[in-house]
Amino acid sequence: MEAFAVEGLPEIREGDDLAALVADAVEFAEGDVLCIASTVVSKAEGRKADLADFEASDRAEAIADRIEAITGDEKDPRFAQAVLDESEELLTESPFLLAVTHFGHITVNAGIDRSNVPGADLLLLPEDPSESARRLSEELGVPVIVTDTSGRPFRYGQRGVAVGWHGIPASRDWRGEADRDGRELGVTVQAVVDELAATANLVAGEGGGGTPAVVIRDWEFGDHDGSQNLFRTEEDDIVREALRDWSFEE
Repeated sequence: MEAFAVEGLPEIREGDDLAALVADAVEFAEGDVLCIASTVVSKAEGRKADLADFEASDRAEAIADRIEAITGDEKDPRFAQAVLDESEELLTESPFLLAVTHFGHITVNAGIDRSNVPGADLLLLPEDPSESARRLSEELGVPVIVTDTSGRPFRYGQRGVAVGWHGIPASRDWRGEADRDGRELGVTVQAVVDELAATANLVAGEGGGGTPAVVIRDWEFGDHDGSQNLFRTEEDDIVREALRDWSFEE
């Protein structure tokens, strides 16, 4: 397959027609998948915010004080309040905020970004990234994956992940198929939207590259069953359950 960045997109501002800008910059071919960074989706949807927009609650003050005591770095309780407002639940409050977003994604600081946000302090994730992907997909006529970067348990570094998608199954199911020795696969379900998001992130890069959209070309889902399940349910997530009973000890 081929993955290439969409060149020539301007700095995205609130109210911009993101689909039209992408369509002007690239000619899609049949079977293409568009991966687009949540940052530009958020900017177009007016998800910039300032710290002054958030009045810190007692809980936010306590969280900021606790993290500052542990890390030695000054923490703004208004930022903690922003994370609380963007979260369904906090799984950890120290030494960092691990949040369950309102749409089911679990990430540090509810995915709130503080870089590449001209004219504001913060950039919040889209309210419903899969709905954002649906609108873009229907306007552009290709499947769309809204991507973000996240850290990973047990490993250093960040990688691209899907936070929303439309027009493509989230995963492809290999269960019931055979390996090269004829053994039936019993557990393999491949999170293809995450793998394509990670591929796109390699091309788009981080920092100030200014290439937030990537086209995946000549990739095929194949003759497999698909599923839209990506975020584990509470009942099926033993790690989430364990974190609820965990607390940081200095």
